[in-house]
Amino acid sequence: MTSPPQRTAASPTPVVGLTLGCDYNPEQWSPTIWEQDVRLMRQAGVDLVAINIFGWSHLEPRPDEFDFDSLDRVVNLLHRHGIRINLGTGTASPPPWLTTRHPEILPMAADGTRRYPGGRQAWCPSSPIFRRRALALVDEVARQYGAHPAVALWHVSNELGCHNAHCYCDESAEAFRRWLQKRYGTIETLNDRWGTTVWSQRYGDWSEVQPPRLALSAGNPSQTLDFHRFSSDELLDYYRDEVAVLRRHSTKPITTNFMVTAHIRNLDYWRWAPEVDLVANDHYLDHRLGEPTAELAFAADLTRGLATGRPWMLMESSTSAVSWQPHNLAKAPGELLRNSLTHVARGADAVCFFQWRASAQGPEKFHSAMLPHAGTDTATWREVLRLSAALNRLDEVAGSTVEAEVGLLFSWQSWWATEGESRPSQSITYLDQVHRAYRALRELGVTTDVVAPTARLDRYRLVVVPCLHLVTDDEAAAIEAYVAAGGHVLVTFFSGIVDHDDRIRLDGYPGAFRDLLGVTVEEFVPLLPEVEVSLDTGARARLWAERLRVTTADPVARYVEGPVTGVPAVTRNSFGAGTAWYLATELRADALRDVVREAIRMAGVRPLGPEGDGSVEVVRRRADRRSYLFVINHGTADIQYTAAGIDLVTGDVVRGLVRVPAGDVRVIREESA
Repeated sequence: MTSPPQRTAASPTPVVGLTLGCDYNPEQWSPTIWEQDVRLMRQAGVDLVAINIFGWSHLEPRPDEFDFDSLDRVVNLLHRHGIRINLGTGTASPPPWLTTRHPEILPMAADGTRRYPGGRQAWCPSSPIFRRRALALVDEVARQYGAHPAVALWHVSNELGCHNAHCYCDESAEAFRRWLQKRYGTIETLNDRWGTTVWSQRYGDWSEVQPPRLALSAGNPSQTLDFHRFSSDELLDYYRDEVAVLRRHSTKPITTNFMVTAHIRNLDYWRWAPEVDLVANDHYLDHRLGEPTAELAFAADLTRGLATGRPWMLMESSTSAVSWQPHNLAKAPGELLRNSLTHVARGADAVCFFQWRASAQGPEKFHSAMLPHAGTDTATWREVLRLSAALNRLDEVAGSTVEAEVGLLFSWQSWWATEGESRPSQSITYLDQVHRAYRALRELGVTTDVVAPTARLDRYRLVVVPCLHLVTDDEAAAIEAYVAAGGHVLVTFFSGIVDHDDRIRLDGYPGAFRDLLGVTVEEFVPLLPEVEVSLDTGARARLWAERLRVTTADPVARYVEGPVTGVPAVTRNSFGAGTAWYLATELRADALRDVVREAIRMAGVRPLGPEGDGSVEVVRRRADRRSYLFVINHGTADIQYTAAGIDLVTGDVVRGLVRVPAGDVRVIREESA
């Protein structure tokens, strides 16, 4: 057996090897606790600590009066113990003195009512007063710590856009108009692109244009779509302003924590990702979903897509329960290790938690932490130590990248457009359709890159395009060229329908993909949620049907009942040297898996994991002449997997069948790459 290889690829994370980190809020505790905390951090193997995330009211208790004494003590204490710092700029929430003196910075909801302070992110992204005061604080923090040797990473604000992404105040309206003028040039162009001839909405002057505030009826979908784009760009502009201040005083890498997770859709992270030095994501298991671990895997793969395949950072996760879901479920034994290593398997080189010590007060006092209320004689603390030991044994994995033969296209802008007020069926939601396609691939053992519609596609054997309602001409042309050159694509219903301005592509659905798929659809035929229909393959379908005719495609399955009996529901088309599949309905999970299985077979995709319910995940990371096989068993029964090499988790030499106990993980440095 060969000896452990030398690292040849550098991880972008600020600590060599795999990083274990946490958020720390020392301002919530007396200084007598700090020394104890740092000693326990060393015992737990913590490498990186995020501080000063919500520090504004402590650093600037009164306007222009700055006090760094406490933060200095914490920074130097961590430094003395060899712990690197992820230093927040402290701007996530304004102090009470600022909102009291300037209530105009408070955000306004779509109904025209102001939102009061008392929570967090109580600020309008377009407020010049807030921005001026925030950047003044950033300047002071950067001057104080820009060259400090303990600072490994700058953390701009916190979860930007989580609560205040959309503000409808007059300041935001002015900023929206400026954004539109830059985008369209003339009011005539805006009228054309928004289709304002409908319902007598034609504008004569820029001053007449407003944000899409709450109206008596449905609003203009193009206006709403542009407001989403503006709001994402406005916060990105704010992020850039903080970065510019930091760059004046520091050469350390800069990032902010994204929220690539279910139900958060406020920012177009494809535009944000190039602006950060390190892609970082916050992710928590969401038990409001049917399969939270499937969503975890999807979010990790999408975060890797944002990082263009390079390693990334899990900035926040939870050791056990969160505090903000209807039912905050504790993690079972071994779940912390499985969840964390699922992120690592899918590209994370850092695993960090909110937070270090569980809060005794405030709205997050029931949120889990590395050090729980009950202290170190707890199952949670022992799980933390187990994870820390595993990460140490996996240090050599850092810097390697994930192998994938399938790409799945994902678009925040299509998400916004798909879920407008007036659409054929309110039961069709974008993320659900994306998750269904991803879940089928995962249950077939296929590792998937989740990438932008603008991504390079020729590296994939199969590209999956779920519910890509909004697609630009260039994106559609790139997908078509990929298939013509020999690629394989699977497109699901409600894709290709509108262009970049949310304008219907005429002459029949699916619009941009009509020629590629070899079908023409004259009308959507949504089904009521309680209705299911049968296909001639024995499959069952629901929610959606179409009056579809094939032009060059071959029918794969037809309806045998319902409003479009005899019409194709699944088709396959030869296009150039490639193949294009179309799913014109929502197939039940088993039937969807059958179609995807055939698509990956024809594309020559080689599943790495076993076919099943997704409870066993197998992912490979590779760097230079070495590779690492992650086998994660979320199930309740032991499994066996064929591999050869060294199990970095146990230290065992393995050849042939590797036993992975229920709820456990194996990471094999493979004998032959």
